[in-house]
Amino acid sequence: MTTIYHNPRCRKSRETLAILEEKTEDITIVKYLETPPSVEELTEIIKFLNISPIDLVRKNETVWKENYKGKEITNTELISVLSKHPILIERPIVIKDNKAIIGRPPQKVVDIL
Repeated sequence: MTTIYHNPRCRKSRETLAILEEKTEDITIVKYLETPPSVEELTEIIKFLNISPIDLVRKNETVWKENYKGKEITNTELISVLSKHPILIERPIVIKDNKAIIGRPPQKVVDIL
């Protein structure tokens, strides 16, 4: 089973999904803006990605710049912020087994298939 946290309006996300559809048949598509991941799910995703929560943040988003940029935020608080404002989550994220990758560039997704 391969899961993609997908934003259909994002070109990179669409390109990554196209690669997945070409390479594998068993895909779960999570439109994370419509169904935001919980704090627990994000914690697991971050563990699978082997990154810090701040590395998952889209720092050019207005929500980030206006509300969080420059503030001291713990990792736990940051994960809650990402769950509350899923637009801040870097995309697309692809998970297979206990590994994950951010599909930027989209071809990186092949590394975990």
